[in-house]
Amino acid sequence: MTGDSPAVSERWLLAWGTGYAAVGAASLLLPLYAIELGAGAFLVGAMASTAAFAGVPGAILWGQLAARTRRRRPFVLVALASVAGVLGIVPLLGSPWSLLVANAALWFVVSAAAPVLNLIVVEGADAAEWDVRIGRLNAVQGYGWVAGLVLGTVWTATVSRLLPTVAAQELLFVVLAAAGAMATLAAIRWYPERPTTSPERFDRIYHRLNRPDWGAGRYLRATPYGTARLYWGIREWIAARRRGRRPGGSFDRTLRKYLVAVGLFSVGFAVFWGPMPVYLTETGSSTGAVFVLFLLANAGSAVCYSPVGRLVGKRGPYTLQAVALGGRALLFPGIAVVGIAAPTVATSANAVGFTLIGVTWALIAVTATGIVTRLAAEPVRGYALGAYTAIAGIGTGLGSIVGGGVAEVAGYPATFVGAGGVVLAALGLFVWSVGFDGGGSRASS
Repeated sequence: MTGDSPAVSERWLLAWGTGYAAVGAASLLLPLYAIELGAGAFLVGAMASTAAFAGVPGAILWGQLAARTRRRRPFVLVALASVAGVLGIVPLLGSPWSLLVANAALWFVVSAAAPVLNLIVVEGADAAEWDVRIGRLNAVQGYGWVAGLVLGTVWTATVSRLLPTVAAQELLFVVLAAAGAMATLAAIRWYPERPTTSPERFDRIYHRLNRPDWGAGRYLRATPYGTARLYWGIREWIAARRRGRRPGGSFDRTLRKYLVAVGLFSVGFAVFWGPMPVYLTETGSSTGAVFVLFLLANAGSAVCYSPVGRLVGKRGPYTLQAVALGGRALLFPGIAVVGIAAPTVATSANAVGFTLIGVTWALIAVTATGIVTRLAAEPVRGYALGAYTAIAGIGTGLGSIVGGGVAEVAGYPATFVGAGGVVLAALGLFVWSVGFDGGGSRASS
């Protein structure tokens, strides 16, 4: 970014945030559109699963290409143009299974740009400033995501009253494609020219970065594990394994058990969220109501992120995470119980429930990174954070498709009760292995 003023050099983030707003709206609009075309719980869960998994090979492939070519600009422009292209052709697709492919393609190109974006935002800055710059990128993405959900909410509350549901959804895809096209044109104009920060330098410094402070972006979604963190974490992990050891030694027993608990509760979360759009539509919620509920979950996380950070600083992360996991273990089946026992108040109850689930996500997201940081010794801390991110991301992908399959076979009450049971099992493992004080392991901060 050398030679540009700060306003000029970072203006391109507005273009990326606009593109991410289109992605945020499409993340929920795509499964809702698939439902209107006849998709069931399994297919919608598979869409969530492919969204979790498709980005990883994209990030690895594009990360390697960017390293070899030492170019960044083409990858950002292709990502934004592809968002516009994929969303533009969605209304022409008539099969739910073709939407599964489109959804995977969307997440492939969006996530592929993640490692490239990390390199761009740290260009020309000292390593001490990288946390702030990456945090700014995450915040732009996070608020763009929420802006997309707000657009979907407003659109479905207005346009859907004037047009049939499918027509209104298809028109919204056109609007989102236009937003992606405008973001591409803006990026062409504003994007800073050829950077010089190498992936190797970023990789060397990554494990020393203070990732819990990487901005609001990661915490604004109900079940997010950012592909950028997953990519760099996997890259770190593979590099360490190739050297035959993890620098500084291995993870201690308490940390290993906690990472198993992370895998369990990540699966449980995704079992709940995977078939959720189908459940809501089949129990009478309109498209607009579904957008509102997901927006409430995101807002619950966003509002609580900073207060939770302060609370963790005062009380530590262990008890707070136990409370959050216990809350989710009750809230997940509670959604099903209310839907069956009191359908007349289900909409209001769901609004409260989704907001509380969002609050628990803020607690879990903040405390999890804090716990890993405390349980891991300094030489392996970065690698432990990478392992945590990878395990959580894999659990999210697996749980999404399992949740859709269970809902298809056994119904939603069994799915949500099962999700709560998995989270409860993770809570039991957490309390047994880590406890409320870190399990007596070295708790360095």
